[in-house]
Order: sequence, then structure tokens, then C-alpha cells
Amino acid sequence: MTGPAVPVIAIDGPTASGKGTVAQRVADTLGWRYLDSGALYRLTALAALREAVPLDDESALARLAASLPITFAGSRIFLSGQEVTDEIRAEMVGEAASRIAALGALRAALLDRQRDFRQMPGLVADGRDMASVVFPDAALKVFLTASAKARAERRYKQLIEKGFSANLESLLRDLRARDARDAGRSHAPLVAAEGAAIIDSTSLSVQQTVQAVLDRWLATGYPA
Repeated sequence: MTGPAVPVIAIDGPTASGKGTVAQRVADTLGWRYLDSGALYRLTALAALREAVPLDDESALARLAASLPITFAGSRIFLSGQEVTDEIRAEMVGEAASRIAALGALRAALLDRQRDFRQMPGLVADGRDMASVVFPDAALKVFLTASAKARAERRYKQLIEKGFSANLESLLRDLRARDARDAGRSHAPLVAAEGAAIIDSTSLSVQQTVQAVLDRWLATGYPA
């Protein structure tokens, strides 16, 4: 079952705001499906890098995105049958994903793929335009943010824990540049959707942030 009858919690926010972790835990708590929309852009970027598709070739990237052989299995992500869960989190892939996400044809190619995740009993989706473009009728819209410094420190910790090399100052510069690019692009710029609940997680733990989202969901009074 798809369509407006299926409730959606849309969580948008800048890079490393924690929206993916929070969205996954909210979905687990509610027993709903989860969509990591950023993974679709990272998968497209990874495929483009592997196949030497120029990151400014909009039509070629759109065709690539529309036909990507992607499989989501819980928290594991596969591209052409190969697990790439960690590989798509590399900074090079993230930087490429941020660049191609500004392309209108690519975003259009991924739109229907994202909406296909909307199935009962509900969907928690995270990204940058979930509430403003992909699911404008979401039952709850959240804009999750945090200071640039806090987000850079979180990203640094994530990369080190996964065995990647990282430099905090470089991450902070790249993050600020990515913020500017995401906010300034002509197609679906990163903004808080009208009516979105703004949650600043700078001084909150992951669980506190999850609870803040759940509290706002309960406050909607949406039928259980």
C-alpha cells in the first residue's frame, strides 16, 4: 500500500547532523521502514567514479541513477551484488555525491525510487529534501541541525572508528563548503520545510534527539 494513507516522518538536515542514525532508530522504535536517501546519491557517485562517468555529465548520471542495481538488506547496502556499506561513506564518495546532488536531472531520476519506499506501516526518511520535495505531505517534518564544529567532530569520530584516515580541520572546511553548496543549489536547496520542527542536536545525545523526534510524532496525534 502506498500513497497519502501511509504516514511519513521526513527528517532533513545538513551533512553529519546525525539524521541517518536518528531516523534509523526512530524507524526501529516505531517498526517502520527506513529510507536513507543520501545512500542513493552516494551509490550513484560511487558507480560514477568506478565507471569514470564525469561528475558534470548530467544526462549520463541520470541514466546511471535510474538503472542502478541497488539492494538494501537491513543496515547493509549492496551495489551490483557487492556490499558497499562502508565504501559509500568515504569522504571522496561523499564529496562526489554532494556535487552531483545539485543536478536537476539526477534528482528527478531518483525521485520515484525514493517514493517507492513509502509502504505500510509507515516510513521514516532522511535526507536534504525529504519534507520539501519528496514527501511534501509528510505527517511530521523535522529539520535536524547542529553546529558545524560539532558535526565535523562527529564525522571525524565516525571515520576513525571505520578505519579511515581523517583530519578534523580539513573535515570542517569541507563540511562548510558542502553546506554552502547544498543551501545554494538551484534544485531542491537545503532548507527547513514550511512547518518543520527544528531540532538542534549540538548538545543532545543520540537518544535524546531520537526522543525529541518521537515526542513530536506523538504530539501530531496521528492515528496509531
